[in-house]
This record gives sequence, structure tokens and C-alpha cells, in this order.
Amino acid sequence: MDMFRLNLKIAFRNLWKNKGYTLMNIVGLSIGMTGCILIFLFINYQLSFDQQYKNKDRIYRVVSHAYYAGGEDFDRGVPRPLAGAMRNDFGMLEQVAAIEGSWGMIKVKDAEGNLKIKTQEKTFYVEPEFFKIFDYQWLLGNPAQALTAPGTVALSQKTAERYFGDWHLAIGRTINYENDKDLKVTGVFADVPENNSNVINIAISYASFKHRNQTRWGSVSSSSECYILLKEGVAVTDLEGPKNAFLKKYYVEKTNVRPDHLFQPLKDIHTNERFGNFSGKRISKSELLGLTIIGALLLITACINFINLATAQSVSRSKEVGVRKVMGSGKKQLIVQFLTETMVLTLIALLLACVFTEVALPGMSAMFQEKITFNLAAHPVIFVFLLCLVLFVGFLSGFYPALVMSGFNPALAVKNKVSMGNGGGMIRKVLVVIQFAITIVLVTCTLVILMQMKFMREKPLGFNTSAIALINVPADSLSRQKYQILKTRIMAEPGVLSVSFCSDGPSSDDNTNNAFAFDGTKTADFQANTKVVDDDYLKTFDLKLLAGKNLTKSKSDTAREYIVNETLLKKFGISNPQQAVGKKIQFGGITGPVVGVVKDFNNMNLREAVSPIIMITRNDRFELMAVKMDAQQIPAIMKNIEKIWNGYYAEQVYTFDFMDQRISRYYASEQLMGTLFKIFAMVIISISFIGLFGLISFVAAQRTKEMAIRKVLGASIPELVTMLNTSFIVMIFLANLIAWPVAYVLIQKWLSGYAYRIELSIWPFAVAMFISMSITLITVSFRSYKAARTNPIDALKYE
Repeated sequence: MDMFRLNLKIAFRNLWKNKGYTLMNIVGLSIGMTGCILIFLFINYQLSFDQQYKNKDRIYRVVSHAYYAGGEDFDRGVPRPLAGAMRNDFGMLEQVAAIEGSWGMIKVKDAEGNLKIKTQEKTFYVEPEFFKIFDYQWLLGNPAQALTAPGTVALSQKTAERYFGDWHLAIGRTINYENDKDLKVTGVFADVPENNSNVINIAISYASFKHRNQTRWGSVSSSSECYILLKEGVAVTDLEGPKNAFLKKYYVEKTNVRPDHLFQPLKDIHTNERFGNFSGKRISKSELLGLTIIGALLLITACINFINLATAQSVSRSKEVGVRKVMGSGKKQLIVQFLTETMVLTLIALLLACVFTEVALPGMSAMFQEKITFNLAAHPVIFVFLLCLVLFVGFLSGFYPALVMSGFNPALAVKNKVSMGNGGGMIRKVLVVIQFAITIVLVTCTLVILMQMKFMREKPLGFNTSAIALINVPADSLSRQKYQILKTRIMAEPGVLSVSFCSDGPSSDDNTNNAFAFDGTKTADFQANTKVVDDDYLKTFDLKLLAGKNLTKSKSDTAREYIVNETLLKKFGISNPQQAVGKKIQFGGITGPVVGVVKDFNNMNLREAVSPIIMITRNDRFELMAVKMDAQQIPAIMKNIEKIWNGYYAEQVYTFDFMDQRISRYYASEQLMGTLFKIFAMVIISISFIGLFGLISFVAAQRTKEMAIRKVLGASIPELVTMLNTSFIVMIFLANLIAWPVAYVLIQKWLSGYAYRIELSIWPFAVAMFISMSITLITVSFRSYKAARTNPIDALKYE
């Protein structure tokens, strides 16, 4: 203990004596550690999604997977009759539960019967078994019985407080849903944490749910999900045999599509970009891996800095080492002493990094739109991470410099004539090459991400997205009778260019796929993405008709005509769109002709290829009113539209979205990654700048006498600066050669996740090279110029 206390005292004394060296090391390490801590907090939060449930390892979501000639489709939704059928046919399942996501208007009255709240809310129809799978904390009511009867609802604590003032008073109260259901509150559960794929605030009994496709196996909607809980001791692989029998039993509709279902682990839902979830929050495993790599690179870069600075400073401490060796200190003692110094410095850097983390965390939480906290008491794993971080950084940074300094020859060290040797110089050069290779890879990847983001923003999607509002409309029979007069009134507004009723815009992340028969065949090779539109849809979204005509305005609730896209025809081998006009489609038991073929447009995001699409017109399936406007008059037009809309639907809630904003939300993840890469690229560049400065300081100190002799013999300052710059420029050029293939492989792998992507060119690599060369020239020239101006007499007076 006395030896440790002595080493600690000497460490503090040396660190204080060499303030400049200490400050540079602390700044470099603290910046790298701050980035690493922030990344760890974010990744730890993302991996915590859906992990608060007791049976989390036995919970799976059933998702849809369909094979057809030439491809396959994935959907998080399942046919609506699937949950009941699985409950009957799978004996190894403890529980099966269906959940249906929806939106609806909620009305709440006060004690006197006056309307208190009228709002549009995200709701869920939930089977009681759902709460046997997920152990929500119930504050009032019995989860096994609360939602068994039709017309019942359970609320989260904050929702019950918002509706009734005190959640204790919620049981027995009534809320109105969609003007046609009075729902009795039978339960209150604790608020669902935000790190959840199903953030449920309003759970309506599934017995209240009615839908036209409730018994149809050929229709899959993203809003219909199914969860299962395996019995103890059952592996998910045990479900494969019963599943095959299940598929043969229920999928009897004649089709060449081979339907299948996958069992997705609960922990996979948040990190699987293929399926999505009700919360709308997801992050891919590749993005988490990318962040982990960035964190590791930050640490490695900071540690390389430390090593370079420590070895640069070691020459000035050679006399100290020599004296300690003469006084009897062994190599082991010296290594312990220098590692103690490193650990002290690392601890100081960690404390500073924790302060930086607290300062940066609010901005990071706002950027990610997540509630990320730096709370050691609530998350002990953070303390473990910090401890491991200190040990890792301390040993990685300090071991080599300690080994070098403890190995000095005492006779030479006392005379201050220590030479680091060619081996040490080569190691430092290798470290600089590695450090800048890391920087170049990150800068190159950042540039490509920004280019891909620009490409996605500017790529034509095949339809107009600008100045189009998507306004929700009520779908009950009484409201539908007002559609035409509402449309006429809005069209009469100055600045309104077109109005269309539809089920959704051309691009959506909530899709319904249906089986169909084409050209009189009994089977189809695939399912088609279905869009319900009116006769003004093509005009409103500037969709291009390649053959045939538009849909006829219909007053019927039954589809009689169809428009299809190019991709659907390609699946059937039809190259000429005109050949498809007049062919029959049987869809939902109704047969009608193809009257038009529309040019392909992106119906999802640019990660996915265009789907086969069928457009139909049915007045009972409209959910939105799309209004195309003059972009210069949007605020005034939207204000007038709201006033008109409220005049016809005073009992409803007016809500809207814009098509271009919806498209931009598809790429929130890419925008976030682009921002992160920019931030961390600048951080690593800054750290590399500090490291370069440290190394050139070392080289300049080592070659002071050489430069003095050269000056005496007539060398000019520019010649001396060029001499010192040359070796560093060579190292950075070598770093570029190493970084380019690594960056190329990483970029190609990332871009492969997009159906539509940029063509990779030489420019990102050239720009990264220019940035690295510029930083090197500026940094090295500044320090070498200062060294070259030193008076030769000062360097040679003791010779």
C-alpha cells in the first residue's frame, strides 16, 4: 500500500510538471471516451427494447413470408383468422394473441355529461391473451378478464389521468370511440416504457373488432399482428412440423404463391429493418454494428495519440529513468510507476468525459428522439462499462510507453543520450498510418452516406410529393355521403389544384397485399399491393398512364375496374402495356377488366423495389383526402380547408400530414447516421490532429541538432520544413492506400441494402485524401517551421 501511495504521489508530481503533455493527453482521451460513452448509452438503450418482460425469451411474433416465381415478400402482418387457428392447432403454445393497430376518435364527457375531450388517438384492439404474454403492471382491474367482453377498454395510467383527472376513478367510466361505440373502462395499467415496440395507451377488447377480411386468409395487412408464448421447454424449431400441416390446412385458395410464416423473437423486432413495428421505432443491426465500430475506432485513435505523445515525451524523462535505475529501481517497478501515471491520467480523462457526456446527452437525446439517461444507479451496466473502459484504455495506452521508458540504458539515460532506435520509430509511424487510415475510412463513409441521402431526396419517385396534404376523413356511411360535396367545396378554393379520395398515398409503410387471379386463370404467381383510389388520384399525384384510360367515377361500393402498374405486367411476361388493357382480374370475388396501366412509382421507400400494384375504386374504403395545392399558398389554403372540413364533420377530429414530410420520415435513420458520422469524423480528425502534433514535436526534438548543423551549412527554413514534411506525407499517402479498399468494402455492403443507390465514384476517396493531406501539411508545417527557426547556437552550444 505504501508503494502504491508513493507511485501515486510521483505520478501526480510528474503529470503536474509536464502540464502541456498532460493536457494534450487528457483532451485526446476525454474526447475519445466521451464519444465512446455516448455510443454505449445509445446502443444499450436500443438493445433494451422489449426486454422488460418476464417471459421475453419465449415470446415470438408471427410474421408473413410469401414465395413466388422470381421473388419473395415479407410483412409483419398476418391474416386476421390466423391467431384463432393457431390457438386451436398448436399444442406447444402457452398463449396466442392477436393485436390490431388502428386510429380513431375518442370522446370523453365530464361528470355533468358535457364534452370534455375530443381527440384522434392511436388505439389497439387486443385479445385478453396478450396480457398473459406480456406482463404489464395492472393498477386497476384484472388483466385476464378486463377485455373479454365486447365494448370494454383498458387505459394506461397517463391516458386515464388525461381523460378523467384521477386514474383511480377510471373504472366504470365510459369513453366514446368513433361515434359508434361506447367503451366501458375495465382496467388501468402502468404506462408502457418508451423502449417498447408496442406502446399501448388504449387497449380495446378484440371482441369489439369487426372487419370485412376477418375470416379471409388471402389478405395480409401490416396493422394485424400476432404474438405467441411458447410453453416451457419448447424450442421454436419444434413449431416447424406443425406449421407445415397448418399451412396446408388453411391456405386452400388456389394460388402459385407459397405462403409461409416465420416466428420472430421478441428481441429481434426492434433491430430488424425488414418488418417494422407499431411504435415506428427501429434501428438495424448493421447500424448498431457501425456505431460499435465507430466507438472502438474512437478509442483506438485516442490510445494511439497517447502512445505517440508518451513516447515523444519519454526522451525528456530519460535522465529521470537513469537516476531511478542507478538508485536501484528495477524494470518491473518502473513499468508499474509509468502505468500508474497512465491510470491516473485515464481516470482524470474519464471524469472529464463524464462531464462532457452530461453536457452532450440532452442534445443527443433530442437528436435521437429517445429518453437516454446517464444514470449509474438505474443502469449498473454503465458502471461496469466505465470500469472496463478505464482498464482497457489505461493498459492499451500505457503499456508500450512504460515498456520503452523502463528499458532505457541507465548510463546513456543519465547523460541524456537516449536514442529511441529504428524499431521505436517504425512503431510510431505504423501507429500514425493506422490512425489516419481510420480517419480516412470514416471521412469516406460519411461522404458516401451524405451522397446517398442527397440521391434519395432528389430521386424522382414516379409521382408528385410536393404541396400535397393527406387529410383524414371519417369512413362511416353517413360521412361518406358528404364526400362529393366536400370535394366540390375544397376544389373551389383558390390555390387548390386537385382533390382525390384514397386509402393512402402512392408511397406508404402500411400496406395491404391481396391474392388475385389474372386473365381468367385460377391462380396468380404473387400477391399485389392494393390501393383504393378515385378517378382524380392519377391527376393529383401526377401518375403517368402508359396505356388505356383512367378509372370511371363510381357511385358504387363495389370495384368494377382496375388499373395496374408495369411491375405487375412484368411478372406475367407482358412487355407491351397495351396488351394488358381489357384483360380480366378476379379480386376479392369480383371480376373486372384492366382499364389502364400506370408507369411504375415507388410505393414504399427506396430500400425496396417497386411492388406489383392494383388500383381499384371503392367508396367504402376511402380513408384520406389528398389535396394538391399551390405551394405558395399552403398556409392560407390549409386554414380554409380545416374550416370547410369542420363544417361538415363537426363531430370528428381534423388531422393531416404532408406527402413530402412522410417521405422524409422514411429516411430518418439514414439522416441520423449521416449526422453521427459527420460528428464522429470531425472528432477523430481533431484527435488525429493532436496526435500528429505530438509526433512532429517528438521528431523535431530528436532532430534539433541535425537541423542546426544543416542551417549552419546553409540550409534554408523552407528546405528544413520540406525535409520534415516529406516522411509524414508519405505516411498519410500510405494510410490512404490502406483505407481505400477497407472503405470500399464497407460502403458497398451498406449500399447493398438499397434497391436504389448511387454509383460509387472516385470522388469520396479523393476528397478524403485531400482532407487528410491538408491536415497533415498544416499541422506538420506549423510545428516544423517553429523548429526550423530555432537558433543553431542554442542546439549546439553543449557539443
